[in-house]
Amino acid sequence: MHVAPWFWFAVIVLVAWGTVGIFQKLSTNYISAESTLVWLMVGFLLFEPFVYPGKQLFHYSRHSLAYGLLSGLLSTLGAWGLFAAMKYGGKASIVTPFSALYPLIVVVLSPFVLHESVTALQGLGVLCALIAVFLLST
Repeated sequence: MHVAPWFWFAVIVLVAWGTVGIFQKLSTNYISAESTLVWLMVGFLLFEPFVYPGKQLFHYSRHSLAYGLLSGLLSTLGAWGLFAAMKYGGKASIVTPFSALYPLIVVVLSPFVLHESVTALQGLGVLCALIAVFLLST
């Protein structure tokens, strides 16, 4: 059985982001959401030399750079919102799964923006995700 290379990167996401929720809650128990965000950025900067391909940073088209910049800004806004939710009383066991529903926005918008199709089975998966978060939060 052949496993596509993207699958192993997705496993990294699953393990890393699955574990990070614990550390996010621990940090916001002791420091502000804004300070946690600063330390998140420090972590990004420490990791970057290991994954950066070494090409020129501005060698890409303007619209490609704009997409990357908007991705970074929205990612940072989302991280701050997550930290603030935890800092102001949110339980990691509820806030993390709820905030992890962000791919649902991609599923809804991707047919319109990216011209990708969403199957009925994928739609059922979205419904299951919504039900799971509802059950976790009750």
